[in-house]
Amino acid sequence: MMLSLPIEPQANELLSRDGFALLLAMMLDQQVPFEKAFNSPYQLALRLGHEPDAQELASFDPDALADIFAERPALHRFPRAMAARAQELARIVADRYDGDASAVWATAGNGAELRRRLSELPGFGAYKAQITIALLGKQLGIQPAGWREAAGHFGEAGSHYSVADISDDASLAAVRSYKKAKKQEAAAAR
Repeated sequence: MMLSLPIEPQANELLSRDGFALLLAMMLDQQVPFEKAFNSPYQLALRLGHEPDAQELASFDPDALADIFAERPALHRFPRAMAARAQELARIVADRYDGDASAVWATAGNGAELRRRLSELPGFGAYKAQITIALLGKQLGIQPAGWREAAGHFGEAGSHYSVADISDDASLAAVRSYKKAKKQEAAAAR
């Protein structure tokens, strides 16, 4: 299956076939617009002149990687911190999954195990793990037993809660509207 996020087509293609690029995008998806986070793995590949794998980024010179992330336009609002986190993610994938990021989900026995594995990755808290499971299940057809339960409310069919539900500009607007309403509810509760 192929992602159809409202981002550059080449970025969708990369995220659809490269598990490490997808994990990197999910990790970068904080404190920046959705489009920025999900285009950045493709932009990183353009800057390097090739698509990096986990082994390469794990052994990359940290200062050089930080410079690549910081090159304008920066790949993230906090390029140096995210370059370090990307390298930490790459090391985990290289060490635990023999460099194959898709093994994180391909070898998980069920949704609960997948949620635990994702939660152990840098930059992946409980919600991000659930959102990643929902994205894998809803958009890429990766559905280990119990995936919807492991994804929590993000796994609900027909929802517009997260990137897992974004496939075009209209669904992106619906997700942004939902997030705005949640922020307003939280502010009113304070």
